[in-house]
Amino acid sequence: MSMQSFTPALGRVAPARFFDFVVALTRERLWRALAAMYVAPQPGDTIADVGCGTGSLALLLSRVEPSARIVGVDPDPEVLAVARRKAAPEAGVQWCVGMGDALVDSLGADSVDTVVSSLVLHQCPLPMKRAVLASMFAVLKPGGRLVIADYGLQRTTLMRLVFRIVQLADGKEDTQPNADGALPGLMSDAGFRDVREAEVVSTVSGSISVYVARKD
Repeated sequence: MSMQSFTPALGRVAPARFFDFVVALTRERLWRALAAMYVAPQPGDTIADVGCGTGSLALLLSRVEPSARIVGVDPDPEVLAVARRKAAPEAGVQWCVGMGDALVDSLGADSVDTVVSSLVLHQCPLPMKRAVLASMFAVLKPGGRLVIADYGLQRTTLMRLVFRIVQLADGKEDTQPNADGALPGLMSDAGFRDVREAEVVSTVSGSISVYVARKD
């Protein structure tokens, strides 16, 4: 995948500088807090936030555990510029331009204790979802943890209806596998174990699930 072919943070709807405003409408504080809880950063951990966007989750993790090494990876220099402006001088976050399917190039194999990602995979075509998950697996240390917060199975008529907002922005072909509940199976196919949907948060644009898994 080329650096020019990724889907921008807000798809076709708006420039990246509006991302934080739009995401705030999705009960962001709740699902980000739940994701951080499952990441459970420890002193000395290396944590990669893949598709970090404007850096909200990476900065939250840095506040939770200031002695952890947080690396925010995103292919979009525009959103990384927003992340850098948001970060306090003392924030221990490293910002890195890189693709989710080439994490070994950015981070190194077997180098990361936890990979976390939010609102990324629903934007990817199915082959890219698989490639990103394989890349996440490759950079995790044995025993490492994966935490994904993203649109998952849309269980109710209402959630399926409001999820059309996301599909308008990011395209039905890429987003439908998430809505059909494909992510846990894709995570297992990538080699992850103990895959489970740990939380489900209903929002104005569909339900966001927090998935957790580990690498043996």
